[in-house]
Amino acid sequence: MIPMNLQSLPRLYSNPADQASITQGQAQTHAGADVAADVLIVGGGIVGATLACCLADQNLRVVVVDAMAPAANLENKRAYALTLLTIDIFRALGIWADLEPKVTGFNQICLSDAAHKTVVRFTPQDIGRSELGYVAEHRVILQGLYDRLQGAKQITWIAPAQVQGMEIGESSGWRLVTVVLPNGETLRLEAPLVVAADGANSTLRRQANIPTWGWKYWQSCVGFTVRCDRPHQHIAYEKFWSSGPFAMLPLTNQRCQIVWTAPHTEAAELANLSEPDFLDLLAHRYGVPAQELHLETPRQVFPVRLMQSQTYRADRLALVGDAAHCCHPVGGQGMNLGIRDAAALAELIITAQHQGQDWGDQPTLRRYDRWRRWENWVILAFTDTLDRTFSTQAWPVVWVRHLGLLGLQRLRFLRWGALHLMTGQFGRKPKLP
Repeated sequence: MIPMNLQSLPRLYSNPADQASITQGQAQTHAGADVAADVLIVGGGIVGATLACCLADQNLRVVVVDAMAPAANLENKRAYALTLLTIDIFRALGIWADLEPKVTGFNQICLSDAAHKTVVRFTPQDIGRSELGYVAEHRVILQGLYDRLQGAKQITWIAPAQVQGMEIGESSGWRLVTVVLPNGETLRLEAPLVVAADGANSTLRRQANIPTWGWKYWQSCVGFTVRCDRPHQHIAYEKFWSSGPFAMLPLTNQRCQIVWTAPHTEAAELANLSEPDFLDLLAHRYGVPAQELHLETPRQVFPVRLMQSQTYRADRLALVGDAAHCCHPVGGQGMNLGIRDAAALAELIITAQHQGQDWGDQPTLRRYDRWRRWENWVILAFTDTLDRTFSTQAWPVVWVRHLGLLGLQRLRFLRWGALHLMTGQFGRKPKLP
């Protein structure tokens, strides 16, 4: 195959939010491939873009391939709780100053059980910090990452493009990924390290034959944004009902992101109810009259699953984010784990580069696998236990969880331990330049 001259490809954006197909940075050609990179990231969502930002100033040729155009990625209506560690990572990347005015901090977390009147209130004083976390909309985070990448000469962005296949290059021993552009043209991309950031149904994970472990829950989540006439006072709520958790996360302009977990049938019914009937039910969970609530976004239903890959690595391949693991949304940990994966992998790549080592070889990927897989196991087990403990009416479990809530309410060291885990302070923290 004759290598393609990248100069003939259109330079389609100086800002990734433009409707773009390919943005050319400093990617070069390589024998047997159209494009050779130092790191090839498949998946341009928040996790993939975070990794690209981590590597943007490291004199590495980075190619990002995404199935969706950047403008389409920005249409996602979801919002996420951001842990203190995620904020530290965004500060290190230099994007937090621009993000902070567009997100909402919360200085209190209220944890309650519908079966009891006990309410546990977590405050920053419990861990000696000035805040507990922030809530940010998907488009705000992604736009901030896109802005950080604007003008980065070492970044080549190819989107939309579909991965057709992946193999080991015969001459180089590198990973060779074939992608198809919307016009039917194919590109062969080669790199010593390919990173799968392509979501829970990762094509690269399946092609590498990496097995996964886990299960689908009996629940689905209904996600939407609501505006309330009363101020949210920067408080995040996690209310546990026997059908599943009900989370309220404060957003700008008196809005809240709601994640309502319920059995599949009930979740589907909630999504299909008329707006007045739905607001009546929501008012009972929310705790205010229905006339004070106003839906801001459509109700979206997504099933819940626990998934853990048996390894986060293969020959010159690393898994990050949902491609490596998925957890129950209770506690708002999923996106934060992916961002932490990206920062950890970036630290190991940069360290190997500075030491003149091969960042795609097995020793480097083994270190990443040991670091992140076992730390993620703790969070997966934590969220699973939390959901199962509160989503039941079995009296022995109800009794135990009531004692647990009383302990959290009265003993600060227990609150410190819970917050230490929930805010990302557990385990080894990535170090970025």
